[in-house]
Amino acid sequence: MATLNDIRSTFLDFFAKNGHEVVPSSPLVPRNDPTLMFVNSGMVQFKNLFTGVETRDYKRATTSQKCVRAGGKHNDLDNVGYTARHHTFFEMLGNFSFGDYFKTEAIPYAWELITRDFGIDPTRLLATVYHTDDEAFEIWKKVGVPEDRIIRIATSDNFWQMGPTGPCGPCTEIFYDHGEHIWGGPPGSPEEDGDRFIEIWNIVFMQNEQFEDGSMVPLDMQSIDTGMGLERIGALLQGKHDNYDTDLMRSLIEASADVSSTDPDGPGNVHHRVIADHLRSTSFLLADGVMPSNEGRGYVLRRIMRRAMRHAHLLGAKDPMMHRLVPALVRQMGAAYPELGQAQALIEETLRLEETRFKATLDRGLKLLDDELSDLPEDARLPGETAFKLYDTYGFPLDLTQDALREKGREVDTSGFDAAMAEQKAKARAAWAGSGETKDAEIWFDIADKHAATDFLGYDTEEAEGQVLALVKDGAEVGQLEAGEEGWLVVNQTPFYAESGGQVGDSGLYLKSGGKGTIRDTRKMAGGLFAHRVTPQEGTLSTGDALELKVDNARRTAIRANHSATHLLHEALREALGDHVAQRGSLNADDRLRFDFSHTKALSAEELARIDREVNAFIRQNAPVETRIMTPDDARGLGAQALFGEKYGDEVRVVSMGRKPGSGKGSDKATYSIELCGGTHVRQTGDIGAFVCLSDSASSAGVRRIEALTGEAALDHLKAQGARLSEAASQLKTQPAEVPERVRALLDERKALQAEVANLRRELAMSGGATGPEAATEEVGGVPFVAQVLSGVTGKDLPPLIDAQKEKLGSAAILLIADTGGKAAVAAGVTRDLTDKVSAVDLVRAAVAELGGKGGGGRPDMAQGGGADAGNATKAIDAAKAVLGG
Repeated sequence: MATLNDIRSTFLDFFAKNGHEVVPSSPLVPRNDPTLMFVNSGMVQFKNLFTGVETRDYKRATTSQKCVRAGGKHNDLDNVGYTARHHTFFEMLGNFSFGDYFKTEAIPYAWELITRDFGIDPTRLLATVYHTDDEAFEIWKKVGVPEDRIIRIATSDNFWQMGPTGPCGPCTEIFYDHGEHIWGGPPGSPEEDGDRFIEIWNIVFMQNEQFEDGSMVPLDMQSIDTGMGLERIGALLQGKHDNYDTDLMRSLIEASADVSSTDPDGPGNVHHRVIADHLRSTSFLLADGVMPSNEGRGYVLRRIMRRAMRHAHLLGAKDPMMHRLVPALVRQMGAAYPELGQAQALIEETLRLEETRFKATLDRGLKLLDDELSDLPEDARLPGETAFKLYDTYGFPLDLTQDALREKGREVDTSGFDAAMAEQKAKARAAWAGSGETKDAEIWFDIADKHAATDFLGYDTEEAEGQVLALVKDGAEVGQLEAGEEGWLVVNQTPFYAESGGQVGDSGLYLKSGGKGTIRDTRKMAGGLFAHRVTPQEGTLSTGDALELKVDNARRTAIRANHSATHLLHEALREALGDHVAQRGSLNADDRLRFDFSHTKALSAEELARIDREVNAFIRQNAPVETRIMTPDDARGLGAQALFGEKYGDEVRVVSMGRKPGSGKGSDKATYSIELCGGTHVRQTGDIGAFVCLSDSASSAGVRRIEALTGEAALDHLKAQGARLSEAASQLKTQPAEVPERVRALLDERKALQAEVANLRRELAMSGGATGPEAATEEVGGVPFVAQVLSGVTGKDLPPLIDAQKEKLGSAAILLIADTGGKAAVAAGVTRDLTDKVSAVDLVRAAVAELGGKGGGGRPDMAQGGGADAGNATKAIDAAKAVLGG
């Protein structure tokens, strides 16, 4: 029996032999279609090739595309586990032609593969064509299908359109007849919904372009888009009527039964089917970078997870079991999709943590549900308020509650649920409006009420498409922005990081059909909206436009490096200074980083050097930077540091980097830095490049601030420092390594010369050479008094001159005024035998008042002061005499 892996390989090998490029599956998160939550068909990754926007080096391709249908208009979640063919995750086999071959090749390819390579009985097959597609009808006849088994269909079932306008064309589908023993009729008949005739392949002939007036013209590039579900064709080839009986799904069902110690085919069969399907979708979504959250794609992932976990609970599982099934999935699908194996550890841990959290609240939520139902009549619906309480308090999505009630034959009052949700939003708006935020931010709540929160894609991509949901200019919502106008742009999904956690917002550009524009900044607004400050450069930007969004890669790269370096710096500071170090603010920009931390004194040169060395050592280690989602309590249990000023919900991103020297792998205790952080980071610490600390300064009381550079900026700084050192060495006529010693020698020489000059000035002043003849001593108020105005000396020279006069005179009061370029320095001295009669402080203050100054002070025997007007020196001396004459 051919396994699903064999069937996939046979399909791809067949088309590879027929000149098709085997193209890997694209990620489940579409980068080129903003209208899709998840990739749901094989053609999504080739959309731009079909429309001619993009070209590649091949015109034929074949893929096995992983797909998810669990949100939006493509939502099969409620049916999964209860039907034979509904899945949240499935693989779509496809072959594509981009203006190369068309109908005459596509139909024979399909027929040959199905009847020859897969060995399906051609008498059990029938084909449908669009009712006007005579060409396809004739080709089917030519390959051997009887006319009575070629059915013309006049409905849209056999006519494909990308949208109201754009590429479109007829389809042809291949059906398998399971036989008369199964109820159902052929396509187009009243019994077509039965299970006798099952579609196994669809071929789209993309041959026309439709315009707004309904007219169509042939496309210049006519193309082929096909799709065949692997699970569906696998069931057929393995002789099964149920996709869950195929080898791959059966292996996962048996793994679920083994882990839960239950019968795979017993009363819990539906539970095993749900778990097997949801294991695939959750694991592949996690491998493609989607993490559980309360909004957007992450919320859909969480819903799928929790639905599977509730079914595990119904099987009687006491402990988390989903993560224990991941190895079985990797064994089955890891060869075809290596990203599963690469992300296995992340998938297992995320499932374990999510199920651990969910089990803690599941019992309480189900008890509340049972209590409410016991008080209701048997045919009554569950009140919407109760369903909302389950959602708001216990994290039960509405569809999970509906799923639980389905088994009891009950329904939910969904209108009551919607009313409770609206009431909560109104309360949140009122609370936010009173928080002191900007008055015009009310507009963001209005927009958030109409649209979901922005889905952020920027952790694993810098380019994506987004659809314009709203435009805001001057605090009001507008329908469009003209070229040159500045406003705010809101899209459904974005790779642009919005400023938070110390990291600045991204900038970049957008492209659209017939236009482009710049995005200068990105901010977070109410309701989880990301607002992009935008200016159209060419063309008008309008709501509803599909945009190609491109983050400035060079700027984002520099920001990432600075942010990751900040984490290493934080831990290096704790290692060097102690555990009291805690973050008190940060800035992670493209040109620098700034980090504020609790510490009471300046860092020594040795401490700064140690920190610099340690950060660079972990950069050179080139360790991977890992991200996990967990509760704040679990994160802190690992020793994760919380970032100052951040508000944390019931889950956080935990960023880990660096391995402690000598530690083994696989233990969080061996991790150097573990922090709660929602920012973007490098993939390996080596991507930071280099780290240079610029300065340590005081930010506020008890808070120090370090500023630093990384990457190219750090290297440029070091080069500039080296150039300045070389220039200094050249001027000093020495080698760069000897500059410090040479500078110290010059400083010592300068200090000695300054002292010599000061001594010469004092000697000159004492000899009278500074002002002429030496001042005479006169008696004032019975006190010998000497007053003199000096030039060529400084205020620092006056006290030694006073002391010299005291020694010379023996008993006297002395007042010296130095004229320092129009300003005055004053000093007064009184010998100890006279301090009981007069104070030097009083003499200085009297003189300073006349010199245009204030105050002055010192001791009774020595005081100093200064003034702005040396021209009043005579009046200052007279004022001092007045104090003596008292």
